[in-house]
Amino acid sequence: MPSRKAASTAAATAIPVPTFRRLLASWYREHARVLPWRGVDDPYAIWLSEIMLQQTRVATVIDRYREFLARFPTLEALAAADVDQVLALWSGLGYYRRARMLHRGAQFVVRELGGKLPSTAAGLRVLPGVGEYTAAAIASLAFGESVAVVDGNVERVLLRVLGEPEDVTAAARKRLAAVAQELVPAASAGVANLPGEHNQAMMELGATVCTPRSPLCLQCPVVELCATRGEHPKAARTPLKSRYVAHLLALRQRGRITEVLLEKRAADASLMPAMFELPPLPLEAAAGREPALRLRHAITNTNYAVEIYTELALGKAAPTESLLGQVPTADADLQWYAVSSLARLPLTGLARKVLHRLELMRVPKIKIGR
Repeated sequence: MPSRKAASTAAATAIPVPTFRRLLASWYREHARVLPWRGVDDPYAIWLSEIMLQQTRVATVIDRYREFLARFPTLEALAAADVDQVLALWSGLGYYRRARMLHRGAQFVVRELGGKLPSTAAGLRVLPGVGEYTAAAIASLAFGESVAVVDGNVERVLLRVLGEPEDVTAAARKRLAAVAQELVPAASAGVANLPGEHNQAMMELGATVCTPRSPLCLQCPVVELCATRGEHPKAARTPLKSRYVAHLLALRQRGRITEVLLEKRAADASLMPAMFELPPLPLEAAAGREPALRLRHAITNTNYAVEIYTELALGKAAPTESLLGQVPTADADLQWYAVSSLARLPLTGLARKVLHRLELMRVPKIKIGR
């Protein structure tokens, strides 16, 4: 991390640090959202929240965070779990590598560190999947280390306050990290976690007031210190790619048990490895048929227009004219699963969405104490 001396050189003449800290802290204590991961001092719970919040909306994370902690309340419980159990609970949050690395990290802590997380940002970097941002967040929020947490929200706040254009170069980000570090207060004996509160306030300001579009400048506690007071000039965006895909929802009845056919993605697939999905269909296989469901689904930089076709499987072998007979997947990668077991499987977000929409899947709400 940047030294205090380097940070001071970068920022001392640009932002009145004591005034900025005071205004931000006063605003945060009055306006901070009530979120389940705030006010906790369990480093594991803070680690989990930071991983879940990466590239995922807060509203989506809230319930899933509670459910995850109800199922895996301790780092040791997570480490002892099977990775498929972890992925099943993560299903629908996307970016599944996060869940794999969290699980691997928990096992590393239990196996190599005696079940205790390191208390510094530098020490936390040894954990699988923990980068500079996550290490700083855990160290600051859980252990009170005076280290800046710099995400996209914080970068945007700093650029606007400084009156600088958006810049994604490594040099620009390094300089912003130095500015952010200058603003973080030092830990103080007998005082609440000042560094952690400051970092939460910076991220909260960017998430709720200094938003990418239509910032609420009249509600901003540091508007008088801001050189921009509005949006940055809009940069050209790379358009999302579009794709049309089709999937098969094949069902069969075995006594009173309804089963659905799923495909397991390859363990070395670049996207969602070893996750379960509905078998894909060639678009031409469904020509002239009416889909049971049409929906949109986005993954990274691609928008998918998805059509779901259904078929009731009656015999062991699928006739070639049936949709089941035109699934290109090898038989070894296809498996029937009871509908009642779907919530326990690591499903892709799309499969989960389809099964919910067609009312084949119900995920029970997990009740936990307050």
